[in-house]
Amino acid sequence: MSADSAFPANPAPRFAVAQLGARMHYAVPRILHAAGILERLYTDIIAPSGCLGGLLHRFTANERLRRVLARVPDGIPRAKIAQFPAFALEYHRRQTAARSAAQLTAAYLWGGREFCRRVIERGSGQAAGVYTFNSAGLELLRYARERGLFTVMEQTIAPAEVEQRLLAEEAEAFPGWEARGDDQLRAEFAARERAEWEAADLILCGSEFVRWGISACGGPTERCTVVPYGVATPVSLPVRAAPHRPLRVLTVGAVGLRKGAPYIHQAARALKAQAVFRLVGPFSLLPNAVHQLRDSVELVGPVPRPDVWKHYAWADVFLLPSSCEGSATVCYEALAAGLPVITTPNAGSVVRDGVDGFIVPIRNSQAIVEKLELLLSRPELLADTSRNALERATQFTVEKYAQRLLGALAGQRP
Repeated sequence: MSADSAFPANPAPRFAVAQLGARMHYAVPRILHAAGILERLYTDIIAPSGCLGGLLHRFTANERLRRVLARVPDGIPRAKIAQFPAFALEYHRRQTAARSAAQLTAAYLWGGREFCRRVIERGSGQAAGVYTFNSAGLELLRYARERGLFTVMEQTIAPAEVEQRLLAEEAEAFPGWEARGDDQLRAEFAARERAEWEAADLILCGSEFVRWGISACGGPTERCTVVPYGVATPVSLPVRAAPHRPLRVLTVGAVGLRKGAPYIHQAARALKAQAVFRLVGPFSLLPNAVHQLRDSVELVGPVPRPDVWKHYAWADVFLLPSSCEGSATVCYEALAAGLPVITTPNAGSVVRDGVDGFIVPIRNSQAIVEKLELLLSRPELLADTSRNALERATQFTVEKYAQRLLGALAGQRP
């Protein structure tokens, strides 16, 4: 990303961004840097620079290491980045050592607190504001507020309290699909999120569904602003002129209860020879559930990010029947690939029902089947929704996201 006329000049104070991982390819700090208002990026770990990073990425076969080596905050000078490699290794160790849901939540709670402690030790420099993400910013937000700094937190998914309730209902409906244990620490995790809302001057939500979730938990919706995301598209794909026979239906993301895997399974069984279903992403299901899915869908597994676009090119339709998201970036990508998107209100997408796709209720495979049959019976509808998807995607590029984000930080309502 480069600075250009799309970015307003210094619309807000300089920000210190505290971000675990490479969320959306470091979109937030890259946008702030391009606008001239990034003071510092604090993160866990980034890829080595220069020849060493390139050689490691080329020759390593370790998938976890490859993901770390993909953490390159392009466009941000290394002098503006503070990382904590020893913390990153310990945080990774705790997550991989977790043998229960409670142990994994304990790792997340430790990671959020320890990350904030290390950022606070470094100080905020000349920043007049801090930008954090849910569950990993509480102590930093409180520290910044005590010093009169402007505090921002981004709620990247519906609140933990909402997510836990929805997933518990899915697990009850489909026993034996995912390993579920009693997570005694989930209430503490949800309480941490609520405390972050109270410490934030501005709460950014990727969708109305996220803002609704904060409201449902009694949060301060008057401080919430919805800022839909944007994605970079490495390829240009044509309008889908007519459906393949059988219809090609694609889902990208973790294959599990939250993303609606059982409803994809039911829809695939109902349509049989009329449609083929392909799921791209890692499995979070028990072996018996995977075996059931394989009877009706193609399970590709995880693929490198550049290869995902080959699957978008293969498909006629994109399907994401999620019960809980923030604003799923795969829906943005599918629109940019010219795919009509069938999804739910809980996916937090920017899809317009009946225009560039369809919004169906959660937990309703019959509604999915009806929309797929509609596209099969009306080839001109597939072409129209595909064309509209490409047009809709032009409003959700990284540059458009930058405009919305910077406007929100400057106090402008999108």
